Amino acid sequence: MTAMRIEILNTGTELLLGSTANTHGTWMGQELVKLGLRVQRQLTVPDGVAIEEALVETTRRSDVVLVTGGLGPTSDDITREALAKVLGVEMIEDEAALRSLYEFFEKRNKPMVDANLKQAQNLVGADNLPNKNGTAPGIYAPPRLGGEPSCAVFLLPGPPRELYPMFHDEVVPRLKALAGVEAIANVVELKFVGIGESDFHDQLDEDLANIEGLEVGYCARLGEVDLRLIGSDEVIAKGRKLTEKCFSEFLVSDDGANLETVVVRGLEAAALKMTTAESCTGGLVANRLTDVPGASAVFTHGFVTYSNEAKTQLIGVSEETLTAHGAVSEEVAGEMATGALRVSGADIAVSITGIAGPGGGSDEKPVGTVCFGIATHAGVETFRENHPRNRLDFKQQASQRALDLVRRTLLKNQ
Repeated sequence: MTAMRIEILNTGTELLLGSTANTHGTWMGQELVKLGLRVQRQLTVPDGVAIEEALVETTRRSDVVLVTGGLGPTSDDITREALAKVLGVEMIEDEAALRSLYEFFEKRNKPMVDANLKQAQNLVGADNLPNKNGTAPGIYAPPRLGGEPSCAVFLLPGPPRELYPMFHDEVVPRLKALAGVEAIANVVELKFVGIGESDFHDQLDEDLANIEGLEVGYCARLGEVDLRLIGSDEVIAKGRKLTEKCFSEFLVSDDGANLETVVVRGLEAAALKMTTAESCTGGLVANRLTDVPGASAVFTHGFVTYSNEAKTQLIGVSEETLTAHGAVSEEVAGEMATGALRVSGADIAVSITGIAGPGGGSDEKPVGTVCFGIATHAGVETFRENHPRNRLDFKQQASQRALDLVRRTLLKNQ
């Protein structure tokens, strides 16, 4: 990875109040890794004088600072002015930026108010970065624009719909030039489901550490772990071979695809359709699947059978089974899956029934108990597990397990 010191400076009081989620650091960090670059620090400051103070701090310890927000037409949008003061350069009206502003409003048949004119201001010697999706152009101040510091600064709009295209079109080419990056760096991210970081530590960490020139990193989430391998093609291949030897059955993707995307891809490749029957997860599995573009080609029905009556009326779970074994049982999970398969006409059905808590558990079936069914035309399998977590984490973990059961069923039937 290139040793360029990059910082992200997010501006906006709303980010610190929690009224707006700050997702820029995550997104830009992922994009920079693809270029062989990485973020060293991320800082969030409120509107006002704190922006100038943060620019003084970040530009003196970094090679590149990516600043988001504060380029709008209102009085609290002062990022341009703060950077001009820190670098000691004047501001002028940028003709290209002004022309783009007028064109933006003309296309929408709206008058441009005088307040927007400040968005055409630029630092002397800086580049205007066109904004195809909004009124706020970005600004690129090259290294040593004001003599010192020797730091490149990008001022970027806050809204993601404006920032992301500008980042790809205007920032990436300049970052490549600054870093001397001509090709995408050698970075592979392997996504695993059903194991944790401790499994890697126990079985793999030492062997990976012995591969000279290989950098290893982990990112653990609920129900999954991402393993990042960085180095030459040769050392990455060695690391991957060792990893797959230990955990091949848990490997979901090597291109960043999440579990639901992998399931949709697998169904498409096999020309199969699936359905879901959910109780405790309330439709979360169906929701995750339908977040994937193209899911309509492979996903037929999403049954949310939360009550016993719904289980009986919609997918044919027998009242006798419910009475004898209870709603949270392998027997009911099996009938939910086979019933959903029959009613939908799909090829694969997965079911979930469990106790999300915090109440409702017993000695025999404590909070966190969950039963799954996976049905195909060849038959049905059921599983009982325990995931004692808070309610939201329980639902996420159960949906993760259900999708992984579908993934594993597709692999067995290849």
